[in-house]
Amino acid sequence: MKRFINQLSKKAQYRNSIRPTINQYKIQSHKIVTPEILKLNTNTTKSYHNTFNLKSIENGNKTENTVVLGGTECSFELSRETGIGVMTMQREKAKNALGKQMIAEMTEILTDPILLDECRVLVIRSTVGGVFCAGADLKERKQMSQSEATHFVNKLRATFNAVEKLPMPTIALIEGAAFGGGLELALACDLRVASTKAKMGLVETGLAIIPGAGGTQRLPRLIGESRAKELIYTGRRLSAEEAKSYDIINKLATEEEAWEETMNLVNQMSKNGPIAMRMAKIAISQGMQMDISSGMALEQQCYAQVIPTKDRLEGIQAFLEKRKPVYKGE
Repeated sequence: MKRFINQLSKKAQYRNSIRPTINQYKIQSHKIVTPEILKLNTNTTKSYHNTFNLKSIENGNKTENTVVLGGTECSFELSRETGIGVMTMQREKAKNALGKQMIAEMTEILTDPILLDECRVLVIRSTVGGVFCAGADLKERKQMSQSEATHFVNKLRATFNAVEKLPMPTIALIEGAAFGGGLELALACDLRVASTKAKMGLVETGLAIIPGAGGTQRLPRLIGESRAKELIYTGRRLSAEEAKSYDIINKLATEEEAWEETMNLVNQMSKNGPIAMRMAKIAISQGMQMDISSGMALEQQCYAQVIPTKDRLEGIQAFLEKRKPVYKGE
């Protein structure tokens, strides 16, 4: 009996631990209000460029009203019409190496209310040819003391944790090299699309360190402990085809079709109910960290969040009228 009571107590603790997370996702002013993501201490000033200018996000041939924010090394565009967001790494001279400025700008974007409240699906990509992200900026790292290096790696880990905790679905588009921290960033996303030219690997052991921004935790959860150990111990660099065979990559496309393949996936998601997608992400991501009974309780709470929404009623009405639903995140 005592053992049974202890088991019930543990289950209750699980349920209590997930309630604050669910309760933080409330519908206010027709937007989903999400928990505040961990912010890093930086001196970077957030910049908003032409917030209501017409700029192009590649969604067919349409030019749409787009929000643009960010800095010189990392920027973000959001189509207000579709809810599709694209975060772009653009540190060309350093092959998108992860330095202080890059991480500061990325963190500012990830904590911006515009992204958190309005974005339905986020794509993370690079505009630097042949590179997604080369990993840590080793030239910058060489100038750091041991305590500074530790502090920076902690910031890097917190930033990628923020990517993982984003409330909307996220997709990494890998069109070139993604090594070390570059692959760790991709692993923090929900899905990964790669071109056949992509190469990737957690290569840190070759530098006498270990993956320190989540790689030792996310890779084994994705592909299994044994295969993750093999790749991390050897520091092996994988081709796109090999990464697909290891289940690191969800979809593989030619260099010419990788963006189109990504946008096809994005468009399939963005037409669905945004609140439902956010609740599904909580149910899956957090449920995987629980026993199945607690996961079922979490699913129940997530489902309860979609019941009172206007979107749910719109979905039913559209089905009955044999038309496409128009979801507003309400």
